[in-house]
Amino acid sequence: MGTHAQGKKSRRRGRRRLVDYPRNGRRGVRRWLPSWRQLLAMAALFVTSVAVLFICVYVSVDIPDENEAARREANVYYWSDGTQMVSTGEVNRQNVELDQIAPAAVDAVIAAENETFYEDSGVSPKGLARAVVNMARGKETQGGSTITQQYVKNTYLSQDQTVTRKVKEFVIALKVDRVKSKEEILKGYLNTSWFGRGANGIEAAAHAYYGIPAKKLDPSQGAMLAALLKGAELYDPSVGAANHERARQRWAWILDRQVDVGLMSEKERAKYRTFPEPRRQSRSTSLGGQTGYLVDVANRYVKLHTGLTDEELARGGHEIHTTFDKDAVGRLERAVRRVTDRDLDPKRRAADRHVQVGAASVRPSDGAVVALYGGPDATEHFTNNADTSGVPVGSAFKPFVLAAALQHGVVGRGRPVAEAHFDGRVSGARQNVLAGSRYAADGTLTPAGGISDPDRPTLSEALVSGGNATYVRLGKDVGAGTVRRTAVAAGLLRQSMARLEPTFSIGTSTPSAIRMAGAYGTFANDGVQRDPYSVTKVVKDGETLPGLAPPASRRALDPQVAQEVTGALRAGGKRLGLTVAAGRTGDQDRLRSAWFTGFTKDLSTAVTVFRVRPGAPRLMPMSGVGGEKSQRGNVLPPRIWQEYAGGSGPVR
Repeated sequence: MGTHAQGKKSRRRGRRRLVDYPRNGRRGVRRWLPSWRQLLAMAALFVTSVAVLFICVYVSVDIPDENEAARREANVYYWSDGTQMVSTGEVNRQNVELDQIAPAAVDAVIAAENETFYEDSGVSPKGLARAVVNMARGKETQGGSTITQQYVKNTYLSQDQTVTRKVKEFVIALKVDRVKSKEEILKGYLNTSWFGRGANGIEAAAHAYYGIPAKKLDPSQGAMLAALLKGAELYDPSVGAANHERARQRWAWILDRQVDVGLMSEKERAKYRTFPEPRRQSRSTSLGGQTGYLVDVANRYVKLHTGLTDEELARGGHEIHTTFDKDAVGRLERAVRRVTDRDLDPKRRAADRHVQVGAASVRPSDGAVVALYGGPDATEHFTNNADTSGVPVGSAFKPFVLAAALQHGVVGRGRPVAEAHFDGRVSGARQNVLAGSRYAADGTLTPAGGISDPDRPTLSEALVSGGNATYVRLGKDVGAGTVRRTAVAAGLLRQSMARLEPTFSIGTSTPSAIRMAGAYGTFANDGVQRDPYSVTKVVKDGETLPGLAPPASRRALDPQVAQEVTGALRAGGKRLGLTVAAGRTGDQDRLRSAWFTGFTKDLSTAVTVFRVRPGAPRLMPMSGVGGEKSQRGNVLPPRIWQEYAGGSGPVR
């Protein structure tokens, strides 16, 4: 019996397996640890599999048709009725030969993007590996591409950041590097790269930023353009202080990098210590008049809600359906021109020079932006006055103070003004107020219906005519923080709110005309707020992009509060000869702007007038604008509003 068992055991040991795993003759953990021969075999198998897979992919992927893949399309914008507004996006690109590009600019690009360009095989294995790892981590797959790979992406492939696209880019770049010279690849890359400002290619970029051909770029200018290749949206120095600082740092690094890689001497580098500021941005003449402002607002909305970049929009092929009403836009523009042509005389009155107007109409029921006036011409005045922050809103802010008081009550009747702290908090028992209440500057409250006292105007009366002292005190006793929350809930942006100082309640905040029209629309809509929106649909390649559903509504104020504010505004409007609700900058305002916001149930329109010298950051005084009887220009916004809306009665 023992002999038989030993024989069976011996036969089992003698039987050889193809793969000795788990390992015979080992116990415990060692049984499951592969031998060095097994590890070597697995590594060889992995390398062989990858090589075979790569050969299969290499054979199966061909170089696409360059011209077909590089074709650009126009973006088409539509009015709210479905008719075409404008077609933009004609390719702003002029292909040039390599010898028509300043050598210093070429060196800057090579130093910044791919210093080994002339020696490498056209690909970066590390970049591909990093893309795969990033995908596994749920991050974007971009990064580490050579100039050849970027040229392939620009010319043959989509801009999608996927591993499939990166693998194709890698394989096609290898093939392109074999069939094209380095000079051809470099020329193609410089002619197809995106530089912002609608410029595809370095020739268009040189004109867009410096007004010169690419062959005249000096080393400093060439380094600045090379900085844009990292992302024009972040490095165009004309788009805000943050962009400017990023561009300056990148520009300096590129110049230093050229020295490090031997493309520039230290002596030459020392010549360029001052950042080469580009010229002001210009626009296509197809975007003249109000069209450019409309497209600007639509593009901002699309980018915010779909994630599209400037570069993706510039590549074209999008059908963008807007909320803009063609007739309303035309009426608003004509209204501004009629009033300014009639009431301003810049040749005779210095105070009438540099006057700017911004206006916007929003539909309260759903928040649709129906019309706007951004300035005299989008190709000449680039700032969109309808969608800019920086113009103090003045007494047009008072309705939000009144709404906060009606909604939340006041604290500290009769309390000395010095005890009111503007940290946004007030404590103590709250007392209800009404629009008809008389609220003196010392905090004394007289209920609605009390004895008339010219020294104690009702909150409704103080809303339109004077009353700044009353509303300063009211804002303190409501609580500046409560007032701010009420204004934001109604539709103003938190970032446009001013500091919580004593004058906060009389309009030191700087909302845009679009946001003011939308927030007043909350009053017209019985306290239901909807964010303004300007695009209803974007279609690309037959598919509708997600993220553009109309904004949801939310309750911002109690219905009776919104109705009482509306009644107070309507009473003030009648005093101005208008029969609709309105808010305006008061006679006592000392801010450098004038506002008027009027609304009906169907439309809310905000108009602002201010003065600013081109290139100057600060607003100019409004004293004398429109003549001696213009109340520092305060009569102009309601006149524009009435001209546009057709309100009955004169605005004096």
